[in-house]
Amino acid sequence: MNEVEKYIRDIQDFPKEGVVFKDIATLLQNPTAMQLCKKQLIKLVGDQKIDKVIGIESRGFFFGTLLAEHYNAGFIPVRKPGKLPYKTISESYDLEYGTDAVEIHIDAIEKGERVLIHDDVLATGGTAQAVCKLVERLGGEIVQCNFIIELDFLNGKDKLGDNTITSLLNY
Repeated sequence: MNEVEKYIRDIQDFPKEGVVFKDIATLLQNPTAMQLCKKQLIKLVGDQKIDKVIGIESRGFFFGTLLAEHYNAGFIPVRKPGKLPYKTISESYDLEYGTDAVEIHIDAIEKGERVLIHDDVLATGGTAQAVCKLVERLGGEIVQCNFIIELDFLNGKDKLGDNTITSLLNY
């Protein structure tokens, strides 16, 4: 068992009946656990050159900023529509019932910059796929898609093409 796993709480029937939500709030509440998680996420990336780290709204912000600091890289928040104050580009993705979208500032990534994408959970892969498309549209090079948790049974990595996918915990 990965030591980080004992800090992940299962919440039954959230956000809807039949779903077991993997909650990282208990991980965030414990400074020792946060340091352990940060070190393990850094180990997944290794010594690759990173210019920018993307954190996906909203739980991707927590460790995304820590990874950016470690790699002396810029941090880029990717958010739901209407949350970013400057000019943005948007990418839509499918949900179980309908669609959603994510946005990034138009000047967040320069052509050729090496980008690490981070989020807490890779589930169906729709959000991460949309973020990858945003990075590519801005001319960035995706170094890795990095997650704390991957829900293997949802096959989210299938939507991420040839990108390198790493996760600390797999369920």
